[in-house]
Amino acid sequence: MGGYVPNTKAQQQQMLKAIGHSSFDDLYQVIPESMRVKSLNLEPGKSELEVRRIMEGLAAENKPFKSIFRGAGSYDHYIPSVVKSVTSKESFLTAYTPYQAEISQGVLQSIFEYQTMICELTGMDVSNASVYDGPVAAAEAVLMCETRKRSRVVLSGALHPHVIEVVKTYCDARSVDVTVVPPKGGKTDIKGVKTALKDDAACLCFQQPGYYGIIEDAEALCVLAHEAGAKAVMSVNPIAMALLKSPAECGADVAVGEGQPLGIAMGFGGPYLGFMATTQRMMRQLPGRIVGKTTDSRGGRAFVLTLQAREQHIRREKASSNICSNQALCAMTASVYLAAMGPGGLEACATQCHSKAVYAMEQLTSIKGVSLCYDEPFFHEFVTTCPVDPEMLNRRLEEEGILGGLPVDEGLLWCVTEKQSKEDIDRMVAVVREVCEL
Repeated sequence: MGGYVPNTKAQQQQMLKAIGHSSFDDLYQVIPESMRVKSLNLEPGKSELEVRRIMEGLAAENKPFKSIFRGAGSYDHYIPSVVKSVTSKESFLTAYTPYQAEISQGVLQSIFEYQTMICELTGMDVSNASVYDGPVAAAEAVLMCETRKRSRVVLSGALHPHVIEVVKTYCDARSVDVTVVPPKGGKTDIKGVKTALKDDAACLCFQQPGYYGIIEDAEALCVLAHEAGAKAVMSVNPIAMALLKSPAECGADVAVGEGQPLGIAMGFGGPYLGFMATTQRMMRQLPGRIVGKTTDSRGGRAFVLTLQAREQHIRREKASSNICSNQALCAMTASVYLAAMGPGGLEACATQCHSKAVYAMEQLTSIKGVSLCYDEPFFHEFVTTCPVDPEMLNRRLEEEGILGGLPVDEGLLWCVTEKQSKEDIDRMVAVVREVCEL
């Protein structure tokens, strides 16, 4: 019906009759009575000034932190001013899905540049035009690996818990079995993975670095997957890729990850960006869109949607995904950030993250009762024991404008990025020492 809305009782009754209902109450019988709203008791409308006062009052309740030592999937990195300056231009903010290539060259080029940078970052052959977030990218990736004979998904228990839950949800809807191998010593249990990779396994999905910050033996995990006849899906931190081996170098078949660290503000949890890249051999299994570069009838450069695997574009039963929302603005933000940083800037950022995290770990573990839970190489996150109630410690840190580590079973999961100075770290450690050594 498009945007048509019946505006007379006669038209409404005619439409209800056409679909086999006599009234709107009858139409909504499938919805439980307790969930139906009879009427909305709305207050009278307010003036612009009144609304502004209300919104400012709500905003004043926010508690900004001076320094953040928590990551676990959302990271407090410095965003160069040029990123917001470029992406806030009206032509980018209001850009719609590039259905018509001839009038969407700017958006298509920005997506093409993004794809190129993701391929350079991961070492893969081809990238799609992004998906909703990192967990969705992982879920889409494991379903890419499904074949007639192999469908079961093997997950490392050292994946982010949100990734595991989203993958389970996607697989449940497709009746795909999921095996989660519990972590061992804070990282992927290689022996457990080897046992789980039986003849029906389609893929192994693991994270680099893992949820607890530990750097995995990615090459060994990829070899294990391939020896079992399965594919290797590697979820990576894009900043860490400036220092660690790329997914391609490790032998992964699909590389995915959360693009939030690439110039996207933490923003109360979104909107974020899921990136996906794969080998040439698996290109046709990629969900979403792939933008390509070609020449037009006059010999000039032109950008087009080369591959579209959505049900909107091809026969529904042939679609590999129902990803719909346009993530181009988030993708452009990532590409502007990467262009501004350059390879050298990204490496410097990653190096600072690691060296400052090591310093923070050394200072924290000098406190009585605080020790490193896993004596393994890490990037910029690590877990320590906590001799006091973690929530109580974090409340004390909050009083000083510091967001402390994330409470986990073993203690606290800390994160340090390039934004935290030595003074910030020392101030945080002083508060932890004060609380723990009382």
